Amino acid sequence: MEIERQRGISVSTSVMEFEYGGCKVNILDTPGHQDFAEDTYRTLTAVDSVIIVVDHAKGVEAQTRKLMEVCRMRRTPVIVFVNKLDRPGLDSFDLLDELERELQIKVRPLSWPISEGPTFKGVYNLMEERLFLFSDEQRQTVADEVVEISDLNSPELDKYIKPFTSKFLEDIELVREVYPEFNRDTYLSGEVAPVFFGSALNNFGVKELLECFIKIAPHPRSSRTDVREVQPTEDKMSGFVFKRFANLDPNHRNRIAFLKICSGVFERNKPYLHVGLGKTMRFSSPNAFLADKKSIVDFAYPGDIVGLPDTGSFKIGDTLTEGEIMRFQGIPSFSPELFRYVENADPLKSKQLAKGLEQLTDEGVAQLFVLQSNGRKVIGTVGALQFEVIQYRLEHEYGARCRYEGITLHKACWMEVEDRKQLDDFRLRKANNLARDKQGREVFLADSPYSLQMAIEKFPGIKFHFTSEF
Repeated sequence: MEIERQRGISVSTSVMEFEYGGCKVNILDTPGHQDFAEDTYRTLTAVDSVIIVVDHAKGVEAQTRKLMEVCRMRRTPVIVFVNKLDRPGLDSFDLLDELERELQIKVRPLSWPISEGPTFKGVYNLMEERLFLFSDEQRQTVADEVVEISDLNSPELDKYIKPFTSKFLEDIELVREVYPEFNRDTYLSGEVAPVFFGSALNNFGVKELLECFIKIAPHPRSSRTDVREVQPTEDKMSGFVFKRFANLDPNHRNRIAFLKICSGVFERNKPYLHVGLGKTMRFSSPNAFLADKKSIVDFAYPGDIVGLPDTGSFKIGDTLTEGEIMRFQGIPSFSPELFRYVENADPLKSKQLAKGLEQLTDEGVAQLFVLQSNGRKVIGTVGALQFEVIQYRLEHEYGARCRYEGITLHKACWMEVEDRKQLDDFRLRKANNLARDKQGREVFLADSPYSLQMAIEKFPGIKFHFTSEF
């Protein structure tokens, strides 16, 4: 998107697939910025393994800790790639200690850097005992020749990495003493995270990561529904929508629903049951993606991500099957942390504003609430930058302008009612703090932690939830 090019950051998950080493790899590239964390957390529901990229200079950041918590909850296997080794940064051992402490997971280096910053020369593949070096002084390309050194005591080593030989040998000896041998089972169970070092800008260290990834990463795994566990080896197709995106192609202003295939084979033009709507749908132009390029696919298999043209039929969490009534679980919306009233800044474009707000909040990166007392619209997000992104996209994609007004709110709480009498009393007392979300569910917008605590204590017949899935 234009705003991504201007700011140099990702503001939305992008999808791509490619073949490597005889394997089909589907990548969901999520935003690293903490203001777009909700998109990242929801995308984690659609993946079978995770690669966390850590900045060599900055170390573990706040959003990385949160992301790791979600991975731990779901027992998703994690690989860590330490990036930007061509810049000055933390000592590699200090960084490994920080990873274990902050992410609460054991680590095992599978590659090791030879020096770092301006003197960074390359990486040593600990699994295959091979040395990968830069081929020129500018350090922009990897040498065509891969140096294979099975004996690190060989005098030949000094020829390639002098004057860092002794320091490198000490590091490798320490790695082998301190960290146990790599075990794929402990990685798959989420107990140990393999660590790779490199510089993605120079495409250095990425090859080692990819080659190891296709050997150890899990194939598509089972998925949980409200009625049973779905296995990827089943004959019948099933899948769920984990993301929607508006205006992927600026020329057509179309919407795309991203479907993760969980079992069976998805076929173009074959009828499938939309469980939420209870109706059968066919798709004549399902898409596969490579960055901003897309192509029509005839078949897709478990683990694949398919883009379905969306005329408003889908919402996040919807299930497609070959007739079975079931719903995939674990795809929540989180309670926003920041809130603003949204007002129309151009009365002549009220339809465009309404359409833009509906479609952009359908993507799941922000939530729209309508106050029951006066009908005013409130946007809730998990990060301040989201407000700017929505304002920018409304103007440049829909020709509508909006302005924000401040509102003091603490949390949006979805309600589960066990006592109808208490609900009627609650509605009477908290009329100004009740709203509806996009699915028409009643939401309590608590204006302070104290207000929320009092509501929990005084109305035990109402359960307040901070995610929409309960």
